Amino acid sequence: MKISNHRLVEDDGTPVRFVPTRNQGGTYTPRFLVMHYTAGRSAQESINWLSNPNARASAHLIIGRDGAVTQMVPFNRVAWHAGRSRWLGIEGLNNHSIGIEMDNAGQLSPTGSRFRAWFGDFFDADDVLLAPHKNDAGARQLAWHRFTQHQIEVAAEISALLVRHYGLEDVLGHEDISPGRKTDPGPAFPMGSFKSRAMGREEDVPKTYRVTTVLNIRSGPGTAFSTLEGGPLPKNTPVEIVETRGDWSFVDVTKPLDG
Repeated sequence: MKISNHRLVEDDGTPVRFVPTRNQGGTYTPRFLVMHYTAGRSAQESINWLSNPNARASAHLIIGRDGAVTQMVPFNRVAWHAGRSRWLGIEGLNNHSIGIEMDNAGQLSPTGSRFRAWFGDFFDADDVLLAPHKNDAGARQLAWHRFTQHQIEVAAEISALLVRHYGLEDVLGHEDISPGRKTDPGPAFPMGSFKSRAMGREEDVPKTYRVTTVLNIRSGPGTAFSTLEGGPLPKNTPVEIVETRGDWSFVDVTKPLDG
């Protein structure tokens, strides 16, 4: 893909689907990219709503679970995706960021052996991640709708293109710029590796270590947080450092290595 006149187009010059919305502001120069989930039933339903003036909300791009991309606002115009927000002393990230909405039901509620979205649809356990939200001091195990791999791949490709084209400074989650008010894109979104790919900086690539002693994994950064089920990690388990807070690190755990 490439960008032409602040619109996303295929390599052959064909524009991606464009559904205009009146929910936008004036021209601006973006500095950041903000990722969201729609918390909706489908990409089309979210597009329909963001096209409605009563929504008073919009985004530059919607990415469906099948990887289909719809643009609603040119990248050089303000979209209304961030709301009350703050980052690095900057108030109101609408005026400083490009917003991408990922079609995803968001947080779910357990109902028997399945999980229910706020709009009534049910999801099987295979489509759900159980994890605490990073901003939840109580470290509660909550249910989150998983993103599709293809959806993430498409989003990563577009994000890297946007970073290069506009010289964006960082990739953020709505939860980062509006903590306590927003939880998207949530724990099911692989922000660490996604940001590394989008920014293309070696220092952003998660660092991999091997466990050399008994290592308890907790649900949050502190001994007040509970240890996760399964007990300590066995020796030689590879872990990727995704984020560090003081003396504590958030990690991704993969299969133990041989030896």
